[in-house]
Amino acid sequence: MSSYCDVAPGHEWHGPYHDHEYGFPLASDDELLERLALEINQAGLSWLTILKKRDAFRRAFHGFRVDRVAAYGDADRERLLADTGIIRNRLKIDAVIDNARRIQQLRQEHGSFAGWLDAHHPLSKDEWVKLFKRTFRFTGGEIVGEFLMSTGYLPGAHRADCPVQARILAAGPAWARTAAAAV
Repeated sequence: MSSYCDVAPGHEWHGPYHDHEYGFPLASDDELLERLALEINQAGLSWLTILKKRDAFRRAFHGFRVDRVAAYGDADRERLLADTGIIRNRLKIDAVIDNARRIQQLRQEHGSFAGWLDAHHPLSKDEWVKLFKRTFRFTGGEIVGEFLMSTGYLPGAHRADCPVQARILAAGPAWARTAAAAV
């Protein structure tokens, strides 16, 4: 069975994501919202489809600026549902808007989305899924697992022998900090 580390390098779309983003820690609320939104929109579709539509998503959701997305109203929902460049699924669009509002609430208690993630780390994947389901919309096991792996909160984004893994470890993902502290 092939892993992402086998098939992504050199691919026009997967390669750059694999080599420079997948598994690297993110700290910005806007970047974290974008990644969560992309994972939500990937549900039922291929990751390649999402990567190809990523620029359109960024334009449609105003760069995933949390405060801007959280302020969206009915006219924005209709605009997004009419945008052929993105996934036009009402449940997914509503989830992204509502999740931006929830990130605003998390800021009050934790300073940022990353602060909230750090405050709960480490958890098992099952514990993370339960927490995300209580906190966010449209966050099942696959979405949460991929979001957390892709942002450095769960291990497994890359094989140990993948050249990118060393760069990820140098960036200090949360899962590696926890593993180092346990030693």
